[in-house]
This record gives sequence, C-alpha cells and structure tokens, in this order.
Amino acid sequence: MRRTSLLAVGVLVAGLLSGPVVARADGPLEYVALGDSSAAGPLIPPQVDVPCLRSGANYPHVAAGLLGAQLKDVTCSGAVIPDFSGKQFGFEAPQYDALGPTTDLVTVAIGGNDTGLVAAALSCINLLPPPAGTSCKDRFTAGGQDQLAARIAATAAPFGQALDRIHQLAPNARILVTGYGTYIRPNGCYPVIPVWPVDANYLQATIDHLNTMLATQAAAHGAMYVDLRTPSIGHDACAPVASRWLEGLIPTSAAAPLHPSAKGMAAFGQLVTAAAQ
Repeated sequence: MRRTSLLAVGVLVAGLLSGPVVARADGPLEYVALGDSSAAGPLIPPQVDVPCLRSGANYPHVAAGLLGAQLKDVTCSGAVIPDFSGKQFGFEAPQYDALGPTTDLVTVAIGGNDTGLVAAALSCINLLPPPAGTSCKDRFTAGGQDQLAARIAATAAPFGQALDRIHQLAPNARILVTGYGTYIRPNGCYPVIPVWPVDANYLQATIDHLNTMLATQAAAHGAMYVDLRTPSIGHDACAPVASRWLEGLIPTSAAAPLHPSAKGMAAFGQLVTAAAQ
C-alpha cells in the first residue's frame, strides 16, 4: 500500500511540475505523438501510413482534434525504444526527429514490444481447457524467475533515458506517458478468449507491472503518467462488442488483434486531452 501511495504522489508531483499545456500566442499547440502500435492504431480506418499501420483515428488524432493542436504523429506499429533514435524498418525516420524547441506537447506510448508482451500473450493460447496443454504462466515463471518481469525491469532504465532525451530535444514541452489498458478481466473468458484463467490473470498482472514501471519512470523523469488501465475496466476483450475498447484474438471491428479499437482510441484520446488541460 505504501509503495502505491508513493507512486501516486510521484505521478501527481510530476504532473504539477510540468503544468498544463497552454495555448500558444502565435498559433496552435504543437503536439508530437511518439510510440508503438498501442498508439498508432493498426488496421483502424483510415490508415494514413502503410508501413507503420498508423490510423488517422488513433488517440493522438482524437486528442489533437479536441485540443485544436497541430499534430506530428510518428507512432509506428512494432516500435521499440531504439526506434526513437534509429530508422525503424531501415527507412522510417527516427521518431525523435519530430521533436523541437517549439514542441508544446508530447505523448509517449512504448514498452510493450521491448518486453515482448504481445508475443507472450499469443503463446498463452490454449484451444483445449486444462489440463490439456501447458500454462504459459508456468512456462514464464519456471525455475522461480519471472521472465517477463525481468524484461520489464531491464526496460526501465532505457525508458527513463528516452524521457530525458525527449526533454532535451523538446525543452518546452509537456510530456505525457500513456500506459496500456485492461486487456482481459479477472479469470478471463475462456473459451471466448482461449486463455486459461490462471494465464489470463498472469498476463494482465504483467501488463499492470509494465504500467507501474512506466508510471514510476515518468514520475522520476519529469513526465506525467496517463492511466488507461483503470478507465478501460469493463471494456476489455471479454466485454460485449458494443462496449469493447480492446480487441481479442479475433477482432470484432476493424482493428488488429490485442489492440485498441476505434472506440478505445476515441476514449483514450479524451483521457489524453483531459490530462493535457
């Protein structure tokens, strides 16, 4: 409980220090969106960048519209932290190139690919109920060490360094770090999502662990953490289609598996807008 309280205070202080985004006297807010597919919106129409599977209806576009901001969206599906400074796919410009001294607002969505969470989730599929198969939790925690937790811990320092670099490149910007949502509810919904209950709980707990790391690093490096996990409770991949923000293994809307839907992006865009004001 004490760790959670300290984390909340740290996030609040970081938000207060960075302050709200205010309107520019000489034009619209300059907003740069960095990150991976959780922000890019693969397969959500309209797709405005084919290599990156970037949607014109992703949360950066939603937030930019609500804020009246001028958007540079360089989010890219499959991105990892090194793609901020290097050329993804060998030809996509480094995401850092979009930043500058006139940048007012930056959102950052990264970490899922660095820690291999999507591949891990896919490996948890079991078409038959227990005990016919293998628990991915047992596999990832064999020998008493949680492999995914270790990957998250190893990603913390590079992520903190990335936030520092964003501050250097965009010294006048407010930085918002967006977490990952509630992808699956307690005990899951087998067989709709063919993941055993124990593995569903392990996967969401691992996503929560990643979110905690992102929030901790945000607080330590002058950024504000935007919680997408709590607002998306009840809108997970097990939810009725009408209220679903995050798709499962077989999407029910034009979106990639295990990614936000257009409804989710609209909701996340509103949360980012509220955090920026």
